[in-house]
Amino acid sequence: MNTILLDNSLKEIQEKVVQGERLSIEDGLKLYETTDLLAIAQLANQVNTKINGDNVYFIQNMYINPTNVCEASCSFCGFKRKPGEEGAYTMNEEELLKYVEDRWNDNIREFHIVGGHNTEVPFDYYLDTIRILKKHYPQCTVKAYTGAEIEFFSRISGLSMKEVLEELIKAGLDTLPGGGAEILTERYRAKMSPEKASTDQWLEAHEIAHGLGLKTHATMLYGSIESKEERLIHMDRLRQLQDRTNGYMVFIPLAMQPKSINAGLKRRTSAYDDLRTIAISRLMLDNFDHIKAYWINIGPQLTQMALAFGSSDIHGTLIEERISHSVGALTSQGLTREELIHLIKGANKVPVERDTFYNVVKKY
Repeated sequence: MNTILLDNSLKEIQEKVVQGERLSIEDGLKLYETTDLLAIAQLANQVNTKINGDNVYFIQNMYINPTNVCEASCSFCGFKRKPGEEGAYTMNEEELLKYVEDRWNDNIREFHIVGGHNTEVPFDYYLDTIRILKKHYPQCTVKAYTGAEIEFFSRISGLSMKEVLEELIKAGLDTLPGGGAEILTERYRAKMSPEKASTDQWLEAHEIAHGLGLKTHATMLYGSIESKEERLIHMDRLRQLQDRTNGYMVFIPLAMQPKSINAGLKRRTSAYDDLRTIAISRLMLDNFDHIKAYWINIGPQLTQMALAFGSSDIHGTLIEERISHSVGALTSQGLTREELIHLIKGANKVPVERDTFYNVVKKY
């Protein structure tokens, strides 16, 4: 398929994509600056089709946030509470199992667990959370604790990050989610998440996990103070690590949500930026199999459009997502399998229900 270019300055990039050559950060900046959005879409769609055909993946999963108590004060977060603050909670075993039981259905294959950096409980609390879920739901994959949480556990336990991960794997950990990356530059982290893991620490947590045999996920939280160049530096750092380990399964661009539920719409990312960023991610991350369109943040209809912009995954059912919704996500907190299938078929793609590791459960 030949891409129709309205912007001839993209000719060199088009040739690189056709030849399978890696794009540079300078190429990425050109893609962010051009007004020829549909050319970027066509290029990204070609790359994705070559890797995934018409398949679009989703999973039936449940989101669990065992605690919202957090030592960090990230400026973009509306989920965290300080100890004793109104609304602060930390689930005990009974509450955790009740939460799952109330939302359970027999098609759920994955628990997606992210919480606060809670210094009020020991590292054993986080290990026990996994053990409890594995004991009662052994058929479910546990996707738990971001790279930033791994660094936090290392601090509160006195263990190295490798030892932390080894203990978590013994408890039943199957994979790390991609959160906590935000933007992988120190300028951004100093302003937006100064108490959390540094760029190098976040990347190190994932590199260690890959060395221990875990396949993991990667995210990018875009749409605040970062420059376009910083987004591309972030992608480049991920693909450099992927070159060394081949441990990442998917990249998930996450659109920043307003700090307040009552914030004006002007503070959200634009549909153009969302689709452009998904397409550029597909073109830059040549060693990733999947780019995920995260319907929670950009909405189901834009997610459907993203399937023509290089995305091959639309995430999952979630049941009850809290973190993005605590800062004003306008989407529902969960979608059914039928809704996800309808969304994918509406884009003339093939819905593929998967497990955590992209093994096919069923094609629809």
